[in-house]
Amino acid sequence: MTRSELPRFGVVILTQGRRPAELIRAVSSVLDQTGVEAEVVVVGNGWDPAAAAPRLPARVKTVSLAENLGIPAGRNHGVDAVSGDLLFFLDDDASLPDPGFLAAGATLLAADPGIGLIQPRVVDPDHGTSRQWIPRMRKGDPTDSGNIFSCWEGAILIRREVFVALGGWAGEFFYAHEGIELAWRVWDQGLRAWYAGGLVANHPQIQQTRHTDYYRLNARNRVWLARRNLPLPFIPLYVGSWTGVQLLRWAGRPGVLRTWFGGWFEGWRTDPGERRPMRWRTIIRMTLAGRPPVV
Repeated sequence: MTRSELPRFGVVILTQGRRPAELIRAVSSVLDQTGVEAEVVVVGNGWDPAAAAPRLPARVKTVSLAENLGIPAGRNHGVDAVSGDLLFFLDDDASLPDPGFLAAGATLLAADPGIGLIQPRVVDPDHGTSRQWIPRMRKGDPTDSGNIFSCWEGAILIRREVFVALGGWAGEFFYAHEGIELAWRVWDQGLRAWYAGGLVANHPQIQQTRHTDYYRLNARNRVWLARRNLPLPFIPLYVGSWTGVQLLRWAGRPGVLRTWFGGWFEGWRTDPGERRPMRWRTIIRMTLAGRPPVV
């Protein structure tokens, strides 16, 4: 296969510049990929990666955002800076241990045109597979592949045409649940989101609550997710089911529930952005595949 025939990826790596060593590792793991053409951009969210030390390799593009626009909006800003029929999004504290990762992902997408998005298995090099990033209600064997209805956003392969058609990441969300919307909108294009248990990305195990606004944004974005994407009868069912889950989960933590419900009310009071209710045939497909958009 000639270079012109190799799969072409546009790779977007988002960073706030707080993890320089990890960023260099992430970039290097992409530049080391074989069997593909990869054009890489590092997006500085409120930070200029071009002026940073250590210096990024010369072939890596940079985009500097004057302020932190949030994770999904920051990723969106990197897409137009790179070419390629396929896109790959990677967090700055993640990396690819296998130099054949992108080529294997491209092969999987080429072999099954019904797959629009792929999430790999996430492995902490020190602790093994993290079950919190297996996007299935029944976790099972982490190496098993299958359809998914949400995704961990830190390492995602997606066809560019699909990404453009679904409207990109939910930039309004800032943080939390943008991976659910991305997967839902892939399904609404008549495609499937896929968990590839044989593809591995490295990432340390972390506490999601490390983000200051985690509980508020978790609740606000859950409501926004429903308001943006679900037919009207499904909105109270989805929000209601998740409200019940959180009441059970944090029953003994009144401070957490107070913050969470503050975000919940914010989700109803504020504008969630563009509304694209999924089609009823999408709901039927998702239900037949094992997960209606209710829980």
